[in-house]
Amino acid sequence: MAERVLAAVRTAPNTTELRELPFPELSDDAALLKVEVAGICGTDVKMYSKPPFDAPVIMGHENVGTIALAGNKFTRLHGVGVGERIFVEHYVGCYQCEWCRIGEYRHCEATDWRSNADARRYGYTSAENPGTLWGGFSEYMYLPWNAVVHKVPDTVSAELAGLVTPLSNGIEWALIAAGVGYADTVLIQGPGQQGLSQVVACKQAGASQIVVTGTSRDKARLDLALTLGADDVITVDTEDPRERVMDLTNGRGFDFVLDCTSRAGVGPVLFGIDVLKRREGTLLIQGELAAFPDFPIKKLTEKAITIKSARGHSYRACELALAQLASRRFPLERLSTHKFGLDQVDRAIRALAGDTEDSDVIHISLMPWLGKES
Repeated sequence: MAERVLAAVRTAPNTTELRELPFPELSDDAALLKVEVAGICGTDVKMYSKPPFDAPVIMGHENVGTIALAGNKFTRLHGVGVGERIFVEHYVGCYQCEWCRIGEYRHCEATDWRSNADARRYGYTSAENPGTLWGGFSEYMYLPWNAVVHKVPDTVSAELAGLVTPLSNGIEWALIAAGVGYADTVLIQGPGQQGLSQVVACKQAGASQIVVTGTSRDKARLDLALTLGADDVITVDTEDPRERVMDLTNGRGFDFVLDCTSRAGVGPVLFGIDVLKRREGTLLIQGELAAFPDFPIKKLTEKAITIKSARGHSYRACELALAQLASRRFPLERLSTHKFGLDQVDRAIRALAGDTEDSDVIHISLMPWLGKES
């Protein structure tokens, strides 16, 4: 093994440098991951253009790889040894607070970079902290004792396992948070990684009607939504979406509306409220709305709508995602559309943002060893 690690380090907004970094010192309860795949999602696009702080960061929070080195305590604690393939969650909790004690480490203050400058979370933590290798855009990644790891089934490739994060989010948001179940009707707004993952989750749960909205630019994604199990799609810029919804639901509306449009403003939320069924529908939203003037609280209360927020994933959701990938019931490999090497991080992120000539991008696999001998 070489003495230094090559990593792509974000040094400023929209700026990445390839740097050789020293291997971190490993205690007996730590390990080193040889990164095979680091997935890229919309959050990376946002964090790349508007970093929350100035310190150098190795991005990459959807990480899969094999254990290269491991202390005996780490092996005993996690039940994984050298050579085994694992998926690593981006949360690094304290395991002492009330949230960690009940298994909800995603709410732990020690891993929340928004409120804790010293937080540990893969893809967000400064490389100046002990351990250095705190992101997957690197040949290797540091695993402390409190990393959350999942064994990847032998039948699931590294590239396919790179889809665990969006798929687990889809499971968490649609099934666990919103509560979609058997015979429910669902409108999914936005056919990106999260929206398509929720199609799979809702189909697996037995939803009786799944409809996905998008724009004419999303044709390939909408086609994939149908392949993954959606019953119908609506192209909102070429047809009247409300009229189409009422036609598809016989005027009833949906039991659930899952908003995956991210930074599209208040329009999708207002539309979701409008097309929910007459009484006691559920709206799931993401946390991208900074403000919502003239919020229609009267309509909300008249229809007895429940609003829930989408935030991260749980351990169970990740395990279910891995089981879903291993089942091969859905052609989920079609979500993984592009792959780039470590020297192409800037292009990879911009491709997902739609700022390159790369077409029909859904999920990108950043592969540090692509084109190299490992």
